[in-house]
Amino acid sequence: MDINWVHFWSVPIFTAVIGWLINWTGLMMLFAPIHFHGFKIPGLKDVAGSLPRKLQEVPGILRGSLGWQGIVPARAAKMGSIAVDKALSKMATASDFYQHLEPDVIAEHIVSVFAPEVPLLVDEIMWREHPRFWRDLPRPVRATVIERVQRQLPSIVRNVTAEIGNHIDQLVDPKIMVIDNFEKNPSIVVRIFKDFGRRELRMMVIFGFVFGFLLGIPVALIDQAFHQAWLLPVLGIAVGWTTNLLGMWLIFEPANEIKIGPFRLQALFARRQWEASDVYGKHIAMDVITLERIGDHLLNGPSGDRSRQMLAAALMPAIDAAVGRGPAAGAVRIAVGPRKFDSIKTSVAQQAVDYTLTPLRDAAFSERQSVKIRALIAERCRALPAPVFVEMMRAAIKEDEWLLYAHGAIMGLAGGFIHLAIFGVG
Repeated sequence: MDINWVHFWSVPIFTAVIGWLINWTGLMMLFAPIHFHGFKIPGLKDVAGSLPRKLQEVPGILRGSLGWQGIVPARAAKMGSIAVDKALSKMATASDFYQHLEPDVIAEHIVSVFAPEVPLLVDEIMWREHPRFWRDLPRPVRATVIERVQRQLPSIVRNVTAEIGNHIDQLVDPKIMVIDNFEKNPSIVVRIFKDFGRRELRMMVIFGFVFGFLLGIPVALIDQAFHQAWLLPVLGIAVGWTTNLLGMWLIFEPANEIKIGPFRLQALFARRQWEASDVYGKHIAMDVITLERIGDHLLNGPSGDRSRQMLAAALMPAIDAAVGRGPAAGAVRIAVGPRKFDSIKTSVAQQAVDYTLTPLRDAAFSERQSVKIRALIAERCRALPAPVFVEMMRAAIKEDEWLLYAHGAIMGLAGGFIHLAIFGVG
């Protein structure tokens, strides 16, 4: 066979560059843009449900739009669900997370933040419930009511934090919390994925060049042997598809180590489980399972009403001890009547729920406490079986990997035509 060596070596060099571009742009497809960019196609939404399932998975199609959103942010909610099912649920319960946030420390923080608010809270409720009486009440008696509430505050808060701990598994659903958070903030998922797999993703781009070059050698031989114009574009499809396939395999397969003589085969993600666990723990503790989000979920989540009722019930004994006893309480009870007096105590308890949990939304305090969650998740993540650890990151994009392979095939086809235009038939 008479070989044109310049033409021959141009093929693997060209496929190496195309392989690098395929994996580099493939990563862009994974992560960008964060939000959907595209335009509406009239009538597409009506027929989208009858399209092949693979086409329905393309971001925007089911909404009747043509455009693109990064695969990872587009599947943020799904990734959250999988992260909980595959890993977080095996790492810790809501109670475990709460106990590692140290309820006693939380109680001390709440008391320090809430104490200055007590005079305003009592004054506001009394003016609302019985303004005439509160206006006419001697200032020393008012001060006595407020002082008794303040004195009972540590007991009140301990009751609250204890009740939260006793019922946390019924009141807080980590899965719903994670899914809602990921869906509202898909950029968090992108940060987790990029930081968690930074080294592997960089390796994937480099290996795109290596695989492209190696696959280009048999393509060059076939091209030199048959001298057909259609060969390079068609083989380019195979090279592009295979380059992405090998890149994904390198990162995710095999999860368990396989020994072949002196060689060890294992997925890059699995090899770095110890190091990557700490990165994963950092992001979950800083962005997902935080004291701020637990407090918000307690009051505004699916069990918010139940949380408020439970916490108000926990507050009532201490509120009663503060405003329901002593000379000042007797004067108030006689002046406003027993029913109205009980209504005032109930109002204090119900409104105190929001005041009591507001300090949980203190970002600086939440960040300090997050160190405990980070350590817990990292420790439990390292203990996961390697297949579970790998699946945690791959499962969210597994169904959409074909989009990356198709993207590689299209770029390989285009590369074949470009090479043909520059160098002609081998």
